[in-house]
Amino acid sequence: MSLSGLGKILIAAGLLLAGAGALLLLLGRSSIPFGRLPGDLVVTKKNVTIFAPFTTMIIVSVVLTVVMNILSRWMK
Repeated sequence: MSLSGLGKILIAAGLLLAGAGALLLLLGRSSIPFGRLPGDLVVTKKNVTIFAPFTTMIIVSVVLTVVMNILSRWMK
């Protein structure tokens, strides 16, 4: 792989990370209670807190699957 190819990959990865960060900022300001949905488990003991966002993970997985399927069909 040439250096210009590697540079393009790094730029694409940076844009992807910036987009993900912007999306997280927008989701944080919205009224959608991600991380506090029914089915998201929080267990708190004396010095330990365990957080398992099962419902949130399922919703994100379904949305990403739909988006990736749409993109893959659009690219063909």
